[in-house]
Amino acid sequence: MTTGGAPAALAEPTVRVGRGWTAALSLANGAIWVGWFGPLQILLASQAEDFAPGSGMSKETVLAWVTGAGAVVSLVANPLFGALSDRTTARAGRRTPWIVAGTAGGALALLLLAGAGGVGTMAVGWCLVQLTLNAAFAAVTAAVPDRVPRLQRGTVGGWLGAAQVLGVVAGTGLAAAAGGVRAGYAACAVFTVVGVLPYVLCHRDLRLARADRPEWSWRSFAAGFRMSPRRHPDLAWAWLTRFLINLGNSLVLLYLLYYLRDRLHHPDPDRGVLILTAVNSLTLTATVVMGGMWSDRVGRRKPFVVWSGVLMAVATALLAGLQTWPGAIVAAAVLGVGFGVFTSVDFALMTDVLPKALDRGKDLGVINVANALPQVTAPALAAPIVTHLGGYRALYLFSAVVGLAGAVLVNRIRGVR
Repeated sequence: MTTGGAPAALAEPTVRVGRGWTAALSLANGAIWVGWFGPLQILLASQAEDFAPGSGMSKETVLAWVTGAGAVVSLVANPLFGALSDRTTARAGRRTPWIVAGTAGGALALLLLAGAGGVGTMAVGWCLVQLTLNAAFAAVTAAVPDRVPRLQRGTVGGWLGAAQVLGVVAGTGLAAAAGGVRAGYAACAVFTVVGVLPYVLCHRDLRLARADRPEWSWRSFAAGFRMSPRRHPDLAWAWLTRFLINLGNSLVLLYLLYYLRDRLHHPDPDRGVLILTAVNSLTLTATVVMGGMWSDRVGRRKPFVVWSGVLMAVATALLAGLQTWPGAIVAAAVLGVGFGVFTSVDFALMTDVLPKALDRGKDLGVINVANALPQVTAPALAAPIVTHLGGYRALYLFSAVVGLAGAVLVNRIRGVR
């Protein structure tokens, strides 16, 4: 089947997607984030604290090494599986086989993490989680430019962002309420599998004919990581903007459990993380869909990204300046407002600057490196800042500066209003 002379799988979509499709894809996206953030918010930090005494490292260093190793895997996994899905000619479509395989593998990897007995098996398990869930996430992300017209992408991106937020909350809640590390991992694994089923079972993917499949070579795949600012300046600036704002956010989240325990002396830091996550998610959910719809309505992207980045920088500066439990709650709420608008509108902006339909999955995978690379960079920056260069106040001030830089640089994008 072709549309306007191009195969349907490669054509620019013109028919608006329905609510059922959007809801099912959003649920699948949220389920993947449950598999990531149950561990990232609570479970990995708890394991790092348990394993640190026998490893000769502090709990902060253990957590930094493990999350950093997983993020390195995700740097390659997301664009790799995106490129593979671009070339998949299965009867089930280009994206669905990778959603199924990635989710099943992610659930098994989470169960492996549940049985980790030391830092080594913990690191292996987390790397496998990143490898497999990134396969599913790359396919889910690529389904949007495959099926959604440009002027509906802000709205769909808003719903995906809302599901992402709810996935963070659900993952944190499952990890905190399950009654232990093993039970927390098992609960996240089950939720991840169940959450993708409605999309996989109820919505058919677009098939790619073998004759239309692009050629594959490792050399061209590796070359795809090089974003030429001269050939694709908007894509390069959009990538840098996403990287900096996500880096600022990662610096805030990485040591949140330890910040509550060691700096604020919260009596129940696990519950404190859950409360802050819930507050952040409420304000984020309130703005993520509205921001995307508003951006679609006015046909503009950049002002929303700029002001959301500024607001996030203000929230992070509050964490540095107040350093009290009420201050943390206020900062979480403000951060949610900013990140909600950023999540939906930035996603639409990214799909607007993609170079060509043939490599949507791979190009979005490269763009998603801007989500994963901060997970590598944040531990490398945060650990020495907290332990040697001024503690949590310096960490959060640095985070605010980084996020503000990302907000300012979005103005360098010329091809998007």
